[in-house]
Amino acid sequence: MCLRFISRGLTYWLGLFLPVLSLPALAAISVTDDSNLPVSLSAPAQRIVSLSPHATELLYAAGAGAFVVGVIEHSDYPPQAARITSVGSSAAADIERIVTLTPDLVVAWGSGSSATQIAKLRSLGIPVFESEPRDFDAIASSMERLAKLAGTDAIGQAAADKFRARLKAIAEKYQHRPTVSVFYQIWSAPLMTLNDAHLVSQALRVCGGKNIFGDQRQLAPTISIEAVLQENPEVILTSGSKQDALAIWHGFLNLTAIARGNLFSVNRDWMNRAGPRILDGTEALCKQLDMARSRRK
Repeated sequence: MCLRFISRGLTYWLGLFLPVLSLPALAAISVTDDSNLPVSLSAPAQRIVSLSPHATELLYAAGAGAFVVGVIEHSDYPPQAARITSVGSSAAADIERIVTLTPDLVVAWGSGSSATQIAKLRSLGIPVFESEPRDFDAIASSMERLAKLAGTDAIGQAAADKFRARLKAIAEKYQHRPTVSVFYQIWSAPLMTLNDAHLVSQALRVCGGKNIFGDQRQLAPTISIEAVLQENPEVILTSGSKQDALAIWHGFLNLTAIARGNLFSVNRDWMNRAGPRILDGTEALCKQLDMARSRRK
């Protein structure tokens, strides 16, 4: 009788615990970053450090802004990002400060963050997502992937869908208008530009523009004044101060861009940060290229 009672008791308690023991382990959250490396978390990230201004903008757009506990310098958009703890500069982040923030995810800048520091963070067991969007599709998918890591999937999906819809509308309006040749100047001394692998060139194509140095092998090649004069672009564009950056061209009266008054500038942050505001820059650029078309004789 006693043994039967004990047996029934064991059966009862095993019946309670076996279903729990047989539950499958929670599936990890996993995405692929822009360096084609997997990033896996056991649970949505609740403490995120951003090592690039563009990454900060992407995180907020993806609905993960409330989880950002550390940012790199110049992370000033949206405005509330400027109030978050700074962890240094892109080239030299403060690893000790990052560690004290106990992040469960760091979003680094693929080409702007120190490779040594990224490796150090990984060696400390901190998951790192390398962000380097090189085209509009990657910006949209970045919002989706970061949202998945933060558990804000619905917000990230909505932001990505809105981005794609707006891009499509801009392209349908401007892309097939007469081509405008453009020199995009990123620096004056030495004179530098960007090739077609950069987001700026994609924005130009959406607007019906053509980067006159798009076929250069380097992403940001140095160019001579003579080479620009030979190409004779209709538009010279910069994302800096137009008055200062483009002053070197004022003496070349036979240059088409000078003769027609087509020296333009677009907001630096809109064009140089690979975030959702690049469509603000693209739309402004499209209107300027339309202005150049109107000045043709």
